Amino acid sequence: MEMRAVSNPSEKRVAVVTGGNKGIGLEVCKQLASKGVVVVLTARDETRGNEAARRLHASGLSDVVYHKLDVSDPSSAARLADFVKNKFGKLDLLINNAGVIGATAEIDTTAPLQDVLVGRNATERLQWLLEHSTETYDEAEECLRINYFGTKYVTEALLPLLQASSGGRLVNVSSNYGLLRVNLSSTSTLVISL
Repeated sequence: MEMRAVSNPSEKRVAVVTGGNKGIGLEVCKQLASKGVVVVLTARDETRGNEAARRLHASGLSDVVYHKLDVSDPSSAARLADFVKNKFGKLDLLINNAGVIGATAEIDTTAPLQDVLVGRNATERLQWLLEHSTETYDEAEECLRINYFGTKYVTEALLPLLQASSGGRLVNVSSNYGLLRVNLSSTSTLVISL
C-alpha cells in the first residue's frame, strides 16, 4: 500500500472510490481530486491501484492515496474503514463503483468490440451485448459477490464514518447491463430476460 501525506486532510472533504484504478472510477477520482477533495482510491489489484494513484500524482493531483480493497471480503472492507478512521477521522463521500459484468461476450476476435458497437445507440448496444453474451454459474456468483455483497460490505463498514460527517453522501454506480427487461410479444406473452 502506497502512503502519501495529504495536505491538511481534516480541513478537506474525504472520499473513498471503490474500483478507482480504471474507467469511471479513475475519472471520478480525478474529478474529485481536482475539486480539492482528498481521495482514497481503492482497487483489489495493488499494482494497478498504485499505478493509477501515481498517474494522478504525476498530473498534479497530490491528495490521492491508494488503499488495497477486495470488496467481496468483509475483512478487507473493515481494514479500509480502520484506515480511513485513523488517517482522516471522517468520510464525506463514498462512491461504490467496483463491479463486474458477470458475463462473457461472444464476439469475433478479428474486430474490436468498439468497432462492432459503433453507430449503435445505447439501447442497441445493450441489446447486442445481451444477444452475444453468456453467463456461467461462476460468473453469476462472482457478479453477486462483487456487485451486491461487495457494495453491502463496504457500505456497512464505512457507514458510521459517513453518518459522523456533517454532509455524508453515498453514491452507487451501476450500468444498464444489469437491467431486468420485460418484453411483450405479439401474442402478449410475458417474456422476462436478463
